[in-house]
Amino acid sequence: MIEDILSNIINKVCNNLEYSEELKVVKSNRLDLCDYQCNEVFKLAKIYHKSPIVLGEDIVNSINNLEDFQVYFKKVEFCKPGFINIIISDTLINDSLKLMMEKPKFNLKKINNEEVFVLDYGGPNVAKPLHVGHLRPAIIGESVKRIINYMGHKTISDVHLGDIGLPIGEVIYACLRDNVKPNEITLEYLNKVYPLMSALIKEDKVVKEKCDSIIKDVQDKKNYLDYWRLICEISVSDIKRLYKYLDVSFDYWNGESDAYNYIPKMQSFLESKGLLKDSEGAKVVYINKDTDKVEYPPLIFQKSNGGYIYQSSDLATIYQRMEDFNPDNILYFTDARQAMHFEQVFRVCEISGLTPNTKLIHLPNGTINGLDGRPYKTRSGETPKLDTVFNEVKEIFISKKESNKNMSDSDIDKIVNAIIKFADLQNSRDKDYIFDINKFSETTGKTGPYILYTYLRMNKIIKKYDINVNKFSNIIYNNCDRNLRMSILEYQNSIEYSYNEFKPNYIAEYIYNLCVNMNSFYQNNHIDNLEDKTKLNDWLCIIKLANDIIKEMLNLLIIEIPTEM
Repeated sequence: MIEDILSNIINKVCNNLEYSEELKVVKSNRLDLCDYQCNEVFKLAKIYHKSPIVLGEDIVNSINNLEDFQVYFKKVEFCKPGFINIIISDTLINDSLKLMMEKPKFNLKKINNEEVFVLDYGGPNVAKPLHVGHLRPAIIGESVKRIINYMGHKTISDVHLGDIGLPIGEVIYACLRDNVKPNEITLEYLNKVYPLMSALIKEDKVVKEKCDSIIKDVQDKKNYLDYWRLICEISVSDIKRLYKYLDVSFDYWNGESDAYNYIPKMQSFLESKGLLKDSEGAKVVYINKDTDKVEYPPLIFQKSNGGYIYQSSDLATIYQRMEDFNPDNILYFTDARQAMHFEQVFRVCEISGLTPNTKLIHLPNGTINGLDGRPYKTRSGETPKLDTVFNEVKEIFISKKESNKNMSDSDIDKIVNAIIKFADLQNSRDKDYIFDINKFSETTGKTGPYILYTYLRMNKIIKKYDINVNKFSNIIYNNCDRNLRMSILEYQNSIEYSYNEFKPNYIAEYIYNLCVNMNSFYQNNHIDNLEDKTKLNDWLCIIKLANDIIKEMLNLLIIEIPTEM
């Protein structure tokens, strides 16, 4: 990484000047002035009780007197009151690009230690149709999984289905009320009856109590198991279909019901630590700390009727994951409304010592909003099902151009996925965003189709010529050329930022900027019929490198490339 190379040079210079404090070089926030800058002269001046101007000028003078200055720098200057501005040499740019062309993963820095990550990023409730709210946890979780793998770590992904909670009780109640036998249950029936029951239990406490009683019997394996198994089978089959369309996959299709086998172990573990307390017939764990400024409600492990809830099964699931995998990290991808739930669960794990060396991290996501800034709805005011979203995006994309109607189903599906996923992943996962299908379906602007169009356009050029990476020269021909090369060099930063913060939007931003610079380069430099063979080969090498990176980074964003646009 360029920043590391420049930081090492500056720190060697500082050591020779007998300043032992390490300084960092960062990407410039004023690219019109310089490529990189060091903003830590003030820190050094404070430590050594010197004027930042005197100290900064000493460092810059020493850098300018280095024997190999021209290998790394084109210009280094001190900017008052305490900044070192750096413009790097063509040699450093091109040497770095050569390594990216030659090395695996474009010379991505290798990790020191492999870690094991368990990712919990599905979490849909069985018997409930998947809707637009299920998109973000699935897409963000899958992308983060691919980024972690790309960095060299091991991942274990689990959909963690809600297959034994209240929604199941509601649907079984409806089946009994409507005299629907287990073998008569259909997906259409489930999709129709669930929202009706969900509304009913909010109004009728008696019905809710009956639904609670039904699911308690299922949890205890006493009654209604034939209904439960068939509802799960039908619903999970449809969930798998929708996740397959999104290219979202899991190593394990476990559900809450699998965790119930571990609840007795978890309960014994908490009892052995003296943490389970009686509270009005329920068993709870108090989680407040002396340092808390607010009162946290206790975690309810077992209800007064003897039943278990989401918190119980999540703790039991962690117990199971510690026993089976002993991971370094467990990541949870859900919407922000579950923050309190995970705060309670994680505190119990910490207090009990269940996860002494494992990081438990909740990665909340914002909501997908419509043009009115409110959660995305259909015209009738309902939360749209995923099938509805897919079809609406497909219809709008096809309507954009007459030729789109003649595209293959496979290509259209890839473009639909690109529209949805790039619209989502270009945003920080913890922020809400407005889903404007018309805007995100365009081949211009910050959209999935724009990225795909750029890649396919450049790929046509690349295929016309033979490219020799070994003959790549050290010449940079103009500003558009240099901008593209500098843009490529931001690759390592985009990967590391996305990995460190578990936020794919850094990669999405990198790909978009790369495409902008590629299109600007292409418009300002005429490649076809270029007689200068050195220049032609250099430019083809750069375009191919950029396109290879885009293809690999799109895979991290779960986006496939169609054959045409």
